[in-house]
Amino acid sequence: MGAMTTRETGQWRRVISGLFPLWAWLFLLAVVAGFALDVPIGITSLAVLAFFALCLVRPPRQDDREPEVVDSPVRGTWTVVHSPVSSVPSHGVRGYGQSHAIDIIHPRPEGTEPTYPVFGGFERPETFSSFGEPIHAVADGTVVKVLDTRRDHLSRTSWLAFAYMMVIDGLRDLGGAAAVVGNHVVVDHGAGVYSLYAHVRRGSASVAVGDRVATGQVVGEVGNSGNTSEPHLHVQLMDHAAPLRAAGLPMRFSDIKQPEGAVDRGWTKKEPELGIEPGMPANFQVFEA
Repeated sequence: MGAMTTRETGQWRRVISGLFPLWAWLFLLAVVAGFALDVPIGITSLAVLAFFALCLVRPPRQDDREPEVVDSPVRGTWTVVHSPVSSVPSHGVRGYGQSHAIDIIHPRPEGTEPTYPVFGGFERPETFSSFGEPIHAVADGTVVKVLDTRRDHLSRTSWLAFAYMMVIDGLRDLGGAAAVVGNHVVVDHGAGVYSLYAHVRRGSASVAVGDRVATGQVVGEVGNSGNTSEPHLHVQLMDHAAPLRAAGLPMRFSDIKQPEGAVDRGWTKKEPELGIEPGMPANFQVFEA
């Protein structure tokens, strides 16, 4: 039997990656068995290493593809956080097809100082201006996945709240993709390109599976479901409808304005980037759509 082709290897990597929650559970059980049960340490150590290795398998990367040019998923003035222009993977990991994902949020009020208090930070999502803003389809396509039944949780905008998020949300991987991206809509644009809109507001999805959507059509509202610290839109392009089996795709927005030097200094004490990459703002740059 000959060696597997690159395509076959990629398919197997997608299958293994798609079973990530299973490997994560088995890894956890192997660790517990090693401490709590009378199982030889060699067996448990081998199981721990094997399941940990399976947890790390990801679909083949698509970093070298030409960016897909799409419309902006929001309207108005926004700030970019976790931009693929600033780093890839933009969110620090490639899981869930988010290597080139972007987070979009309303700018801080003028003169806001970037602070992160020790206590507090558990605020209702309705107190954030991004919450409830419409989400627009970035291109024509067909809806293939809709979930909007998960609750919009309180914000986590203090060190205490962040520690809580690390503990609680650190376990979300065990619940699969929906537990991480929260309420979401996935649209198939053809030619192996899918868009995912994550953290959608509970009950706000305005489309259903099978619906045809047009560029700019509202598909839902910005929410605070899933693994998020405060209401914002997480949007990404990927090459598979299932985030766990998908690789992220580079993208650019065709219809945005990027004013020279327009940055949101209310987000970070570091000096924001000023160079402009057409169609894709860097971290903390402001754009208009």
